[in-house]
Amino acid sequence: MRLFRDLERQSEFARGSAVTIGNFDGLHRGHQRLIARVREVARERGLASVLVSFEPTSGEYFSTGPGPARIYSVSERLRLLARMELDAVWLIRFNAVLAAMAPNEFVARLQAGLDPRFVIVGADFSYGHRRQGRVADLTRAGEEFGFEVECAGAVCDSEGRISSTRLRELLKRADFEAAARLLGRPYSMYGRVVRGTQLGRKLGFPTANIRIGRRHSPTSGIFAVRVDGPGLVDWPAVASLGWRPTVTRDGEMMLEAHLFDFDGDLYGRHLEITFVKKLREEEKFDSLEDLTAQMHVDARQARRLLAPAIA
Repeated sequence: MRLFRDLERQSEFARGSAVTIGNFDGLHRGHQRLIARVREVARERGLASVLVSFEPTSGEYFSTGPGPARIYSVSERLRLLARMELDAVWLIRFNAVLAAMAPNEFVARLQAGLDPRFVIVGADFSYGHRRQGRVADLTRAGEEFGFEVECAGAVCDSEGRISSTRLRELLKRADFEAAARLLGRPYSMYGRVVRGTQLGRKLGFPTANIRIGRRHSPTSGIFAVRVDGPGLVDWPAVASLGWRPTVTRDGEMMLEAHLFDFDGDLYGRHLEITFVKKLREEEKFDSLEDLTAQMHVDARQARRLLAPAIA
C-alpha cells in the first residue's frame, strides 16, 4: 500500500482509480463495506484502489477543545488499512487551505491527483468550505469530469446504524464486546514501548509504556488486557490508560501494561494491547503505598478474568 500526503500531487495511476472518501475513524464494518466495494470495482475495471482520508479529522480541526474522541491514532489507522489490500491511501492534511477550499476546487484536486473513474461515499458525505458539497454535487461533478459516483447505504445491525459516533459511545462505556461487533475485530491500541520513570518497577509492577498518539481517547481507566508482539501471543496483563494523577501533574496520557509473569526487555518493541474488561476508573491516591495496594487488587482481579489465557 502506497501512502501520499501532498494535495498538489499529480496522478500516477495511468489507468485511473476507484476511490472512497471519508474520515474513516474506526474503520468499522460500515467503512469496511466501502473499502470492499472499491476493491471490487478496481479489480473488475483494472483500476487502482484508493482511500482518501484526512489528518487531523475535520471534527478535531474545527473543535475549540480536544475534539471527538479518536478511536485510532493515525499510525494505528494506517496499520489497519495496510491489511485491507488497497493500492494506495491519500492522507490529506486538514488545514486552513483545505477548510477554505470550494467544493469544485476539491474535486479538481481529486481529479488531478487520482484520475478517478469511480467514487463511492456514504450518504452523509460532505466536502468543501462549510461542508457545502453534498453527494448530489459530487455526482454532478462526476458527470463533468467523467467519473461514476455511488452512494452507499448504511450498514446496520439489530441496534441500528453502525457509525463512529456509536462506536465511541460503546468504548466510553467500556463495552468492548459490543464494540468488537461493530469493528469486526477486538478493540486494541498499538504502539512502540518507550522508557518511563521506572516507578512501576520500583513498586513491583514493571510496565510497558506506550504513547497513544491521540488528542482525546475514547476510553480510560484500569483494564484487564491481552498483549501481542514479538514473542508474545495473547499475553495476559493489567493496564492503565490515563494521566497517572498520583505521580504526575499535567502529564501526557499514557498506556501502561504490566505483563503477568513476564521477564524480559520490551523497550523499542511494538505491542498491540487488546482491551478485555474495565476494572475501575483511574483515581488519585494519597500515597504510593495506597497506590501499590490497589495495584495488587487490580492484578488479582485481572488474573481471574484472564485465567483461561494464563492457564
